[in-house]
Amino acid sequence: MLGAQGPLMFAPLKHRSLDVVSLGEALIEFNQTQTHPPLYLQGFGGDTSNAIIAAARARARCAYLSLLGQDRWADSLLNLWRDEGVATDGIRCLSGARTGLYFVHHDATGHHFSYARSGSAASQMTPTDLQGAWSQSIANSQWLHVSGISLALSETARQTVLAAMQVARDAGTRVALDTNLRLSLWPLQQARACLEEAMTSCDLLLPSAEDMTQLTGLTQPEAIVDWCHHHGASGVVLKMGAQGALISTGSERLRVPGWPVNAVDATGAGDCFCGNLLARLVQGDTLAQATRWANAAAALSVQGIGAIAPLPHADQVRDLLASTPNT
Repeated sequence: MLGAQGPLMFAPLKHRSLDVVSLGEALIEFNQTQTHPPLYLQGFGGDTSNAIIAAARARARCAYLSLLGQDRWADSLLNLWRDEGVATDGIRCLSGARTGLYFVHHDATGHHFSYARSGSAASQMTPTDLQGAWSQSIANSQWLHVSGISLALSETARQTVLAAMQVARDAGTRVALDTNLRLSLWPLQQARACLEEAMTSCDLLLPSAEDMTQLTGLTQPEAIVDWCHHHGASGVVLKMGAQGALISTGSERLRVPGWPVNAVDATGAGDCFCGNLLARLVQGDTLAQATRWANAAAALSVQGIGAIAPLPHADQVRDLLASTPNT
């Protein structure tokens, strides 16, 4: 078993000017705050954008790579990233394209997403976009973070993400993949085949238990982790919500407990987890320590409305950890 002070599975890389770079699609969020009459709070989202902001708030040096439309929403997103300290050298606005939107609806079973992103600017990315600033950012970073949503946007986006993972591997940059399965974006068989391919090129797989049950039919965490390793994943951190996480290096495993909280809105909690985990790894935490931190950050993030606003800053996470030192 991994000890609480277990091995530094991912020792920080030297001579890198960035800690985490994310590639994907940022979205404008409309999050339901009441049903009668229906009211929505405008915010920001997109899994990889959420994660990179979470990492920046955890004091990592971050950059985001994406395409936006030429619209007022693009200006709002650029201002958001700059305010959060996320480098935007890798952002381009496409003439005639639009920035994607999504809506979050809440009911007794949880939160549900509806998208208006078909044909969005980000879905039009191609491997040629990797030339120049994107490849340079990836090569200068300790981690490249991508997701199943990034892969599902379009065929050209899928090619771009897989090519970016290869750029990272060629440069010695580590790759983190969050499965983030959205069956509204692609059919299950296609998602499974593509994610299996991507797993072979990642250093750390960050799936949720819910995603993996849909992908594999498996329900037991140990069996899910076995499946991930069998399909090429090197390291695995299985996110299990309030039950915490199961981390595995293949030969060593540890369950890291979560924080029981009264969730207000779980939108972006998994993204918060991923961003904080990577931020803490580059700051020298062991995988177990980074996972404990990420669990605490995710618990804080579900106590507010929206994907971005509730993302905690490092001091807030540190205070929660200090209040429960033996968790």
